[in-house]
Amino acid sequence: MPTELDADTARRVARAYHQRTKHRPERYARALGYMDWDTQPDPFREWTGAPRTELPHSVEGVAATFGELHRPSAVAPRALDAESLGAFLELSLGITAWKEYEGVRWALRADPSSGNLHPTEGYVVVPDAPGLASGLHHYVSRDHVLEHRAACDVPALPRGAFLVGVASIHWRESWKYGERAWRYCQHDAGHVIACLRYAAAALGWTARLCDGASTAAIARLCGLDRDADFAGIDALEREHADTALLVGPPEVVAAALGEPGADARLVDAVAEHVLGGAWSGKPNVLSSDHVAWEVIEAVAAACAKPAAADGAAFEPTPLPARDATCAERASAVIRRRRSAVQLDGRTTISASAFFEILDAVLPRAGVPPFDALPWRPRVHLLLFVHRVDGVPAGLYVLERDADVHPRLEAMLGPAARWERVDGAPDHLRLFRIAAKDCRRVSAHVSCGQDIAADGAFSAGMLARFAEPLDEGAHLYPRLFWECGVIGQALYLEAEAHGVRGTGIGCFFDDPVHDVLGLEGDFLQSLYHFTLGGPVDDARLTTLPAYGAPA
Repeated sequence: MPTELDADTARRVARAYHQRTKHRPERYARALGYMDWDTQPDPFREWTGAPRTELPHSVEGVAATFGELHRPSAVAPRALDAESLGAFLELSLGITAWKEYEGVRWALRADPSSGNLHPTEGYVVVPDAPGLASGLHHYVSRDHVLEHRAACDVPALPRGAFLVGVASIHWRESWKYGERAWRYCQHDAGHVIACLRYAAAALGWTARLCDGASTAAIARLCGLDRDADFAGIDALEREHADTALLVGPPEVVAAALGEPGADARLVDAVAEHVLGGAWSGKPNVLSSDHVAWEVIEAVAAACAKPAAADGAAFEPTPLPARDATCAERASAVIRRRRSAVQLDGRTTISASAFFEILDAVLPRAGVPPFDALPWRPRVHLLLFVHRVDGVPAGLYVLERDADVHPRLEAMLGPAARWERVDGAPDHLRLFRIAAKDCRRVSAHVSCGQDIAADGAFSAGMLARFAEPLDEGAHLYPRLFWECGVIGQALYLEAEAHGVRGTGIGCFFDDPVHDVLGLEGDFLQSLYHFTLGGPVDDARLTTLPAYGAPA
């Protein structure tokens, strides 16, 4: 594992990386500029020699509706066993379909990923349970199996709960996107956090980030610091620990994490059990050759969470219960999620759907996915509204936390209108800043992509940047995680409302800020999203997720 940097150096490295990897109209962030298909990374990590457990395909037995996920206690908790864990992993990290074109086949998954490259790996530490062996396992989504990396008892786990470890292989993204790829890995980690939380809710469980745990502790938990296991593997194929979540019945998780520092102590204790286990498995080789982007390894080291940095505690302001009207099964909505590649430029959504979609990105106690994050919201939405019936086209701001308003109002100056939106719920801090057709500017700041102008609306995610980085570089990736969680909420809300969304990682950073007249680095644009009526590609063949012919 890399040596821990001092706090000032780490902050400088993170800020320098952010500036260096901004896209600008006159030049994009550094990348190869072409696709080296001969070195395309294998999208599936395997641990050769580790005992494998085939998980049942039990999603059809998950009856919770999408609307019920947003009502605390509406779904009774399932007991932990192979069937429930299989459903949980299939709904969060599993394959949802295969696509094929002219003999080339690729997998779609429940968790969104930039370029469908899927840098994120999932690990689970489980106790003895029906159909499950105690210890650390790696999940292989292609085969829906667990690879038993470390066999051990884990008495430190709360009864009926388990830990999920999340890690990233940066090379999978940098193969295509070069230096900016680390950003996209963090987006995808956020997508996975949200996917885990939604899947947990469908089984009556909750999922909470163990954000007090250090990066080194999470690496120990997942066996990622075992250098001997990676002998003969290029360093760029190593996995970088991101985070861990405790998953289980809500009252069990609340009791286990109820005291300050409990999450870090839990991860440390479980990691000690895992460390003493009987280990097996060697990682597969992902690429025949590699291109090293040194700034990625540098920022990853700078943003490692030190053991001394305590996780934050946050209780959201009470809001009215979500009016989530979708009565479709949650499993169907989750498995139907796709990233739109083209929008039709015609489809509209109603004002009520617009407000309901935006309401879904506000944090509520006990409601997925934002109750997985233990910090106050740092990300707000800049909205380009194009085709919402009853809501005039224009530029809007959604404040996810009222605390940002005085500073934002002062920065935008007297030209901003700050008009409340007719018909919007009172608790939705949605303001119209300017009334105008924003389609051209929306496409321009999204690297000229028409998809940002052809939907009902598009969104830029503006994160409070300077203050978190002043506190510590380890908060830098968490800004992207929060954006990724918002993105997954928008993906599923789009599906629930009969449209489709897609994340946009290519945008011109500073021109986005210029749209509002923002100066300095109090806020920075970290992710974009758009949704509308999809245009399907009839050339592609869709095959079932599992059991497809070879």
